[in-house]
Amino acid sequence: MKSVVISGSGLFTPQHIITNDELVASYNQYVDQFNAQHADAIGRGETPALEHSSSEFIEKASGIKARHVLYKDGILDVELMRPVFDRRTEEQAPEMVEMALSAAGEAMAQANKTAADIDLIICAASNMQRPYPALSIELQQLLGVAGYAFDMNVACSSATFAISNAVNAIRGGTAKVVLVVNPEFASPQVNYRSRDSHFIFGDVCTATIIEAEDSCTADNAYRINGMRLKTEFSNNIRCDVGYTEHCLPDDPLVPFFKQQGRKVFKELLPIVADVIQAEMAEQQVKPEQLKRLWLHQANINMNIFAAKKILGRDPLPEEAPLVLDTYANTASAGSIIAFHKYKQGINSGEHAILCSFGAGYSVGCLVLQKC
Repeated sequence: MKSVVISGSGLFTPQHIITNDELVASYNQYVDQFNAQHADAIGRGETPALEHSSSEFIEKASGIKARHVLYKDGILDVELMRPVFDRRTEEQAPEMVEMALSAAGEAMAQANKTAADIDLIICAASNMQRPYPALSIELQQLLGVAGYAFDMNVACSSATFAISNAVNAIRGGTAKVVLVVNPEFASPQVNYRSRDSHFIFGDVCTATIIEAEDSCTADNAYRINGMRLKTEFSNNIRCDVGYTEHCLPDDPLVPFFKQQGRKVFKELLPIVADVIQAEMAEQQVKPEQLKRLWLHQANINMNIFAAKKILGRDPLPEEAPLVLDTYANTASAGSIIAFHKYKQGINSGEHAILCSFGAGYSVGCLVLQKC
């Protein structure tokens, strides 16, 4: 079976930052206005009063301290509480393609690849700005790549599922070098008037180059020894936006991400552990052989729980690096950010895990080995 590697990675980080303190100040101002406007109904017990949030609550619940966003204007405005930006014309690349161009450039440079080397692009993200034409095909045109491209979505596992598709394409002979991009323009999906979710998401884009090991000339490549994918249906993480919305009665909450956090924690983490441990057993990799765990960056408590389950002990910070403190939850890009920023310091032959998990439920696990 053909050996396939991740030969390069790239990262685009938006320049705008929103701290927990900024977010909380805006939210609490909204709460005070809401409670004042509905004081009579609250007093009669007809409408529940809203609670204040705090930076301490957010950090304890999630580990998040700040997030990057493409557009900061409007998010902290109590009268709007949403990002403000203009609709792009057909002649302008949408934000997700723009982000992908930047991340792709870094990944291609790391892998010593040009557009002429790539013959497949996969754009994999939790949400797409449009259903068609595919964002990946627009990116293909802008990069000047021949071959083919397609978009795909498995929510927060989109990146690992896409990398697995890239491996299969290379082994099946339909591609030689694959560019996978994960543009996560997640801030418009956030309900900034919800205490439970207003802090969760940030914007970012990651990219990886996947190719056969015999064509790799990169200095810091990782062999993909094992892949294991699993899905199991659940409504506990959900987004209901679709093309039929204009035919249905307006619901102000429809566009927003929603989740049952406690249920997700209880139900999803055992699946994650089972998938990782099963693939480790298949590849004959023992916990003590793992140098690093690049895990999905949604919640610090979930990551620590998963790492402890896999290693059989509390992980050291460098063994399961976190980026969600400054990036927040970046959906499918999270584990790739961790990989991109913390893939140094591993010796040839040493093993690592790249794993994502999220809505679906979905879990994607890659067992990697430093070349």
